[in-house]
Amino acid sequence: MGCLGNIIWMIAGGIISAISWLAVGCLWCLTIVGIPIGLQCFKMAGLSFMPFGKDVVRDQDGLGNFLLNILWILFGGLELAIMHLFFAAILAITIIGIPFAKQQFKLAILSFTPFGARVVPSDTVYMDIR
Repeated sequence: MGCLGNIIWMIAGGIISAISWLAVGCLWCLTIVGIPIGLQCFKMAGLSFMPFGKDVVRDQDGLGNFLLNILWILFGGLELAIMHLFFAAILAITIIGIPFAKQQFKLAILSFTPFGARVVPSDTVYMDIR
């Protein structure tokens, strides 16, 4: 089901989302300081291109991730989050589009604060040991 979902996803806005993430990542990589942020954008472009069968796990909290998320929100994250919310609203109009809207909502949350998150396959059992 994940493969079929990803194929339909590409038609329903996944390519546009992935290209947006790639463009923002390339802009961040123009500066040496922005390379870690650009690399994170490239990871999110991969998730945005094929989101079915993948989950997002938040497991790294710290001052560095907090500061990067604040910097990210100010310089690119807010625009990407609004784009994903716009696509989610359009896709949620139809019954068939609801699973795709859920993926867009997942990406909207992730595009607002991407640092401290990991992408794992859905069938992976993840245990939080603290």
